[in-house]
Amino acid sequence: MSISSTIKSIQDIMRKDVGVDGDAQRIGQLVWLLFLKIFDDRELEWELMDDNYRSPIPESCRWRTWAADPEGMTGDALKDFIDNNLFPQLQNL
Repeated sequence: MSISSTIKSIQDIMRKDVGVDGDAQRIGQLVWLLFLKIFDDRELEWELMDDNYRSPIPESCRWRTWAADPEGMTGDALKDFIDNNLFPQLQNL
């Protein structure tokens, strides 16, 4: 599956969220999610190279904390966490 078809699929899913106003907001949220995943991968490297490394992202917002576990949050619990915890905390960084 190409990246453009993957993003299109994600946008189609996000369009079902009544709390999101338009593509601009969806794209902004999608960018944050991609950033968190990529940044978390980089942090794993930085933590191995530097014992004193401290993440600027709160522990509860780090990808590995809320998204990496296949048995983790799903459905309404995940949506509630993202809408009411993740994005508001990131907004205040």
